[in-house]
Amino acid sequence: MAPTLLKVTGLRVAYGGIQAVKGVSFEVHQGELVSLIGANGAGKTTTLKAVTGIQPVAAGEIEFMGKPIKGQGAWDLVKQGLVMVPEGRGTFTRMTIVENLQMGAFVRNDKPEIEADIEKVFGIFPRLKERAKQLAGTMSGGEQQMLAMGRALMARPKVLLMDEPSMGLSPIMVDKIFEVVADIHKQGTTILLVEQNASRALALADRGYVMESGEVTMDGDAKVLLADPRVRAAYLGE
Repeated sequence: MAPTLLKVTGLRVAYGGIQAVKGVSFEVHQGELVSLIGANGAGKTTTLKAVTGIQPVAAGEIEFMGKPIKGQGAWDLVKQGLVMVPEGRGTFTRMTIVENLQMGAFVRNDKPEIEADIEKVFGIFPRLKERAKQLAGTMSGGEQQMLAMGRALMARPKVLLMDEPSMGLSPIMVDKIFEVVADIHKQGTTILLVEQNASRALALADRGYVMESGEVTMDGDAKVLLADPRVRAAYLGE
């Protein structure tokens, strides 16, 4: 079996007195695409924020590349290769596309390779190349999502975490984004994909975890979950 890159055990996160995440455990192995699905408010985003050092952890353990990382800041984790594309994209709106991509490489100091990686990102997202000098804030939601993904790739992630990449996009743009996620994975990037769009997320994934009310209620092979009547009833409207 491929080595485990990310391992979360008994994760608990609270907002004030409210338990948002109640003892969640999951793992991501090298080369996998793992989907974490669930309804809005299930605790998926909170889980990602806790893993990436943005949200304090009440209890549990988080290991990345075999080492404990709980309590480390997002900056340190990006340097180690744990990189998130946040929900809502979070692009630097008053900077150009190229400047946004350069910001994605702020933890690196190999200038010639940074330039080569910008060209690689342009290869994945030709639309960004066409608009390289455009301010990010003037782009559509779908284009900004592409930029957020490209910026994350500039950090050369060992594990790429994606939080609701299809949210709020047109159906055509949703197709494009899932196509790109599949391509990035095929090129060897390990991905943890958090998505409300359960059918699309599981169709791409190797394995999946289902979250409800802050707990993992089901997990297993993604194709098996996709065929499970409980998943189909709860998330696919069947």
